[in-house]
Amino acid sequence: MEYVDVAVVGGGPAGSAAAHAAAEAGASARVFEKGVPRDDRPGLGPDSTDAAGILDYWVDIMGIHPDEFPDDVLLSQLDRAAFVGPTESCVLHSTGIDSSYDAFGYTFHRARFDDWLRERAESAGADYRVGVSVRDVETTLDESPRHTIKLADGDAVAADYVILADGPQRTVTNRVLDRYLPYPVTDRLGTTTANHIAYQEHRRLPPAVAEDLRGAITFWWGYIPGHTAYPWIFPNDDDVARIGLTMPIGLDLDDVTDPGSYALLRPDDETVPGGGEYLRRLLEYEYGDEYDVPEDFPLVEDRGKSSGTETYPISSTRPVDSPVEAGVAVVGGAMGTTSAFHEGGDHVAVRTGSIAGELAGSGDLSRYNDAWKDAIENEILRNVTMADMVTDYGPSDWDRIFRTASRMLASEDGYQLFDRTFAAGWNAIKLLVGYRWRKRRLRSGGYVNIPATDYVY
Repeated sequence: MEYVDVAVVGGGPAGSAAAHAAAEAGASARVFEKGVPRDDRPGLGPDSTDAAGILDYWVDIMGIHPDEFPDDVLLSQLDRAAFVGPTESCVLHSTGIDSSYDAFGYTFHRARFDDWLRERAESAGADYRVGVSVRDVETTLDESPRHTIKLADGDAVAADYVILADGPQRTVTNRVLDRYLPYPVTDRLGTTTANHIAYQEHRRLPPAVAEDLRGAITFWWGYIPGHTAYPWIFPNDDDVARIGLTMPIGLDLDDVTDPGSYALLRPDDETVPGGGEYLRRLLEYEYGDEYDVPEDFPLVEDRGKSSGTETYPISSTRPVDSPVEAGVAVVGGAMGTTSAFHEGGDHVAVRTGSIAGELAGSGDLSRYNDAWKDAIENEILRNVTMADMVTDYGPSDWDRIFRTASRMLASEDGYQLFDRTFAAGWNAIKLLVGYRWRKRRLRSGGYVNIPATDYVY
């Protein structure tokens, strides 16, 4: 049986970063990536599906500056984020958080980014195997090496440490974690509760629309029902944009309060519309008076996963600790660090993968659960707190929030407005107090979906 120091299940940003860090630490590291075909990548690779945008301070969380990228990875620079409600809106020109990146953020080509991360890991000495599916990981704690990685083709590889980076699908992760928990892992990581579903299309914009949206990531809140459910547009290059949405899995229209208040629902809807129908309605709602949407917003079919479109799960904001005493670390989307609230998480995927890889490569994973919290706790706390605050929001609530936020932004800029005292009216005070109360309640690990103390060895 072959042996490696560190085996990594999944070759996306978290897995590639883990393999790179482990190899840099002097360990032998191997990535097992099942590989999927994509229209925007020659050959097989990781799924590479998300909105592919990074804010300024995320650059420092990720630990990779875009100056390191090949020329074809970065697609556009951002200078603002626009939040559009049914009748109110606000624009954020700064995150208000210090960073080494001068612009507000950037958008990038996710498949090319993944390919570059793979090359980076291989250059450090990691072995990246694509087209290889992991069926299971068997562990015997009192033997060395502890882990046997069972492959779909019947082969097996032994390893001292396993890093699980198989994304929000958690095909292998759930199977492994279930063996160390006193309750079914699906109680905490069930598909419909731990994840949202995202759908996006790559479309070419009319020149005037592309110019108007250039530099802005735009989100529409209160247009579709569901907790942290929203459409969005991310500008890319050459007047092409990713137009997509995020919404809960399995939402029942019968459970929606006042469906007539949502701009993208219709009186004759019997079920929640699919992603493609929602996006058609969004474009018609915003631009239908001036443009013929099917003709003037054509799909760019050589981008995305298939014919310009892609569907993918994304974590619902709450991460899990890892059973480190078994020599196992869970990273990135598999551990739930990616967030449905802000539609993304490559920065935290890379960071958690790097931390786990470095520790495993150095021969001691015991600090991982503390180390990832030291690195990204503020980011996770912010996302979880905000997501909790908007759990029951409807269209009128989003209008109230954006009206209040506009007043707040007149005196304070960026996310930091939630951490300062200001005078912007009673609604602003209620918003601030509610945010601080929820955030304080979640400290000391309250945001963790599966804490380390739950694991039984």
